[in-house]
Order: sequence, then structure tokens, then C-alpha cells
Amino acid sequence: MNEAKRNECMLDPLVVLFVRDQSIYKAMGLDCYDRRRDARTFAGTGPVIAHPPCRTWGHLRTVATRAPADEHSLGPWAVEQVRRCGGVLEHPAGSTLFEHCGCGAAGDCGFVLKVDQFHWGHRAAKPTRLYVVGCLSEDVPAMPHREGEPTHCITQGHGVRIGHPLFKSRVPQWEREATPPAFAAWLVALARKCSKHNASLEARAGTTNNGGSRE
Repeated sequence: MNEAKRNECMLDPLVVLFVRDQSIYKAMGLDCYDRRRDARTFAGTGPVIAHPPCRTWGHLRTVATRAPADEHSLGPWAVEQVRRCGGVLEHPAGSTLFEHCGCGAAGDCGFVLKVDQFHWGHRAAKPTRLYVVGCLSEDVPAMPHREGEPTHCITQGHGVRIGHPLFKSRVPQWEREATPPAFAAWLVALARKCSKHNASLEARAGTTNNGGSRE
């Protein structure tokens, strides 16, 4: 077995936390924690991709009255798993979770990226923030750029009705929550670069992490 294979075998498998029942990550053969498999039972060492519930952290948090009592605490818990294991957490761009947990603040161990899932195939504009721990910003895989405009929307703008030039049909709830396959694959590539094991293996090999390749 060559050195690369030995290193690969030493790495813990990637884990995805808080996935939908019909998640694309399951189709990719990844180790997933859905609502029937309590993510809080995860005790591995990562790396992880975390998609914690966002309704109590987003723009409509003041009306998220139907959320279970313990749902709000899942966000900070997920942040801690990313910090502990390395990986990436995904939440809407307007989420207050990042500021609440100091994600990307001075002295923090990670950084925050702003992306739009439209560029990975979503039919609507879906501004998103990612909290990344375990790699440098230059190690982030190359991001695609998609020409054109979204054909649909997540929510209508204020006062926009059928017949208005800015009107777009809203995507269904399942599509609003789902991760586009291309975006899921990109997040997997990013999370694999964030493995704490990868960092320690590179250090032992005498490599530096100041010029990682961009895929």
C-alpha cells in the first residue's frame, strides 16, 4: 500500500448532520444523520457538513412559533461540532447564528464564505453563508459561475404579484430546503479539505498549507 492510500485509510469518514429524509447526501453514499437518527448522538471526529435547522435563526425567527423547544440549541451545537472536527456549516445568508457564535470573528478558528446556491443549479437565488474550519481560504475548491437569472424565487418581494415584471413563481418547500446535487458535491470536496487528520498528516509530512490546490 502506497503512502497516499495509507493516509486515506487513517482518515475518519465524512459525516453529514441534519439532512432531509430524501437527502442527496444519502444517494452519494455518505454517513448521514436525519431526523430519525439524532444528530446529537454523533461522537466522531469528522470532518462534518452541518445543515442545522434555520427557522429560529433566520429573517422569520420571530414567527417560528411551531419549532420544537430544543431546536434553537441545535445551531450552536452544530457550530461546536465543526470547530471540534473540522468541516463546514451551511445556513441562510441572513441567519443570526454566525454572529451569535462569533463565527469568523477575530481570533476564531474558522472563516465565513458568502455564496449563492443559484450558481450550483438552484432555480432560485439562495444567498448562503458557510462557516469553514480546518483549511485556509485559498484551499477552498473553485466556485462555479452561472450566467443568467433565476427563474424562480424563495419568497416574493414586497408588493410583487402576478403580472408584476419582477414576479417569479416560488419553489416548493422541499426544493427550498434541498441542497442542489452540484452544491452537495462541492461541499463534500470542501469538507474533505477540512479534516483535522489531513492537517496533522500534512504536518508530519513536512508540507505547508499556504498554497493548496483549487479543484
